[in-house]
Amino acid sequence: MSSTDEVRSADRHDLIRVQGARANNLKDVSIELPKRRLTVFTGVSGSGKSSLVFGTIAAESQRLINETYSAFLQGFMPSLARPDVDLLEGLTTAIIVDQERMGANPRSTVGTATDVNAMLRIVFSRLGRPHIGSSQAFSFNVASISGAGAVSIERGGQTVKERREFSITGGMCPRCEGRGQVNDIDLTALYDDSKSLREGPFSIPGYSMDGWFGRIFMGSGFFDPDKPIHDYGEQELHDLLHREPVKIKVEGINLTYEGLIPKLQKSMLSKDVDAMQPHIRAFVERAVTFTTCPDCEGTRLTAAARSSKIGGLSIADVCAMQISDLAGWVRGLDEPSMAPLLDALRATLDSFVDIGLGYLSLDRPSGTLSGGEAQRVKMIRHLGSSLTDVTYVFDEPTIGLHPHDIQRMNALLLQLRDKGNTVLVVEHKPEAIAIADHVVDLGPGAGTAGGTICFEGTVEGLRASSTLTGRHFDDRATLKETVRTPTGALEIRGASAHNLADVDVDVPLGVLVVVTGVAGSGKSSLVHGSIPAGAGVVSIGQGAIKGSRRSNPATYTGLLDPIRKAFAKANGVKPALFSANSEGACPNCNGAGVVFTDLAMMAGVATPCEVCEGRRFMAEVLEYTLGGKDISQVLAMPVTEALDFFAAGDARTPAAHAVLTRLADVGLGYLSLGQPLTTLSGGERQRLKLATHMGEKGSVYVLDEPTTGLHLADVEQLLGLLDRLVDSGTSVIVVEHHQAVMAHADWIIDLGPGAGHDGGRVVFEGTPADLVAARSTLTGEHLAAYVGA
Repeated sequence: MSSTDEVRSADRHDLIRVQGARANNLKDVSIELPKRRLTVFTGVSGSGKSSLVFGTIAAESQRLINETYSAFLQGFMPSLARPDVDLLEGLTTAIIVDQERMGANPRSTVGTATDVNAMLRIVFSRLGRPHIGSSQAFSFNVASISGAGAVSIERGGQTVKERREFSITGGMCPRCEGRGQVNDIDLTALYDDSKSLREGPFSIPGYSMDGWFGRIFMGSGFFDPDKPIHDYGEQELHDLLHREPVKIKVEGINLTYEGLIPKLQKSMLSKDVDAMQPHIRAFVERAVTFTTCPDCEGTRLTAAARSSKIGGLSIADVCAMQISDLAGWVRGLDEPSMAPLLDALRATLDSFVDIGLGYLSLDRPSGTLSGGEAQRVKMIRHLGSSLTDVTYVFDEPTIGLHPHDIQRMNALLLQLRDKGNTVLVVEHKPEAIAIADHVVDLGPGAGTAGGTICFEGTVEGLRASSTLTGRHFDDRATLKETVRTPTGALEIRGASAHNLADVDVDVPLGVLVVVTGVAGSGKSSLVHGSIPAGAGVVSIGQGAIKGSRRSNPATYTGLLDPIRKAFAKANGVKPALFSANSEGACPNCNGAGVVFTDLAMMAGVATPCEVCEGRRFMAEVLEYTLGGKDISQVLAMPVTEALDFFAAGDARTPAAHAVLTRLADVGLGYLSLGQPLTTLSGGERQRLKLATHMGEKGSVYVLDEPTTGLHLADVEQLLGLLDRLVDSGTSVIVVEHHQAVMAHADWIIDLGPGAGHDGGRVVFEGTPADLVAARSTLTGEHLAAYVGA
């Protein structure tokens, strides 16, 4: 065989081949994807795009890489199961940049999440004057500790005692423990002091006197259970609120008693408020006031760390700067001894600016970043990479981007491809699909109606095809002929949260208001920071839904409660039997429906439970029926079928019907009630959250980018839903970049002109038609081009 033949056989591997993919709702999908090209995956929300790209191709690539490490190392890594697929060939190393919001740990900031803080700490520990210690002395996650004592050492068969001392100088502010905020608890929100323990005085979620909590308090012996709390002596009040953990015996069982405040600190206050369940968040917001720490003035750092300066600036001053300004400051540092570190720092800060995040500051908590910002922060470490022949996998990289910024993102994706990488993108926006070399359209519907490939080919081919995406590809919403007349106005005066420059604006009520502007122009600051979250305001942010395998649409929306009660009433038994997470759970699988076998460093195996056959309930529970169906059959129903079932006849349940109507309204009619939340796509979760919040009574709805994860066809349905809300007398305020939503608005408030300190001002307010006619702002230019004006 000649050498040229050998070269050719190596060059033949220019496709990624997938055969028989069955992850989630995929129906034996087989496909060949070209390498070193940009492939975009389209299709309605829930059609199987993420299952194919993330759940199959990227998951197998990661698993194969992990298998190259020793079993010892694999034990420390997340174990990944082999995806349900017959054959995968031609895979390359995958780098995944997904939509997962960044950790909402209160101590995580943009600087710590991107390693810029680590580099800056070294710079300050070497160049800062006065010198105060190593780089740990500038870290707000390291506490200062010191200790001394005797240690025993075995040496030459003898035990020798020596005195040792150690100390670590950290930068953590001792008062707020590096959080920048201190909290005070309002005791009146914890309990009603006119009641005794026996009367159940606590208003903390989950702290009822009927369960274990009540047994511990009543059996602790510290209190008279019949004495009202306002009659407690000093010691009793201390025991109730501040007592350190102490072992007690209640009814012969060893338990730990702990005062209310340390218990709340551990269980609720150490978590990020955004990551909590809605009812717990409401309690925390009611009971706890957060104020800036007076010792460190919110910088999280000790006085010593703030005293060491370079050119008159401390590390706290530098982290508070806008990143685009900080990049200029770092360029001014000329220190040959630290050249490699300063070069790396400059390159990272320049990447922030290139990707359009120059308006952030390093001390911004990472939990406050929007979905699009978080995703771009994750992209930063890959931009300057010299790796080639890698597969980059992106999940809707244009989320949270103004049409002006999408062009920039497209350039970055093409830049990665042109280095010789395979770029796979899941995307809904036509502007981003247009740059694809190859398009794969999944569908035709969502959930069980999806999971097949409807089209493969070029963007031109997609346009001409009869698929749902092809038909909607060139859809352009037109400006409304007439706009609604406001019924009043919500006055915002002197708004100055984050980068807002003393903004005065009147937000009209009774109409559909859209707040626009480039990423970082101050839209969320205006809407969430200045509209009082008081009575009648329902605010639906971008926060991801948290949910385990045990959560499903029925539990998340509160739909299961009326269903359980209806079953209990019809059969004369208690409601808890109809919960797979409570008394009705199958004893073999504990209500999970599957039995997990842990195989150490190999991926665990989940096998369907043999006792309940995956139904999750005890056999005797399934003998109880409502309208001729047992609870497992009801949970297997899709929303549309359940709507009819609970509407009339023996199973008529108005409370359940109301929740199901909202689920159908947001376009989730195909979801089954018991489908685990972990299997839902991003767009489905977004709409599930919308349906849940729509049940709250409110006169003003504030929605933050509700089109996230939605296909063009789903956006039409969302617009219909917003119209119905407004027509029913509700005021709707939407923060949005999608031009179809802008064109559909009655009133637009445009912020800008730029991001960060170049934004924060209202550059236009008026009707969409006026905005298009004026073309005075970036949004106006893009909207005019979109509607073809």
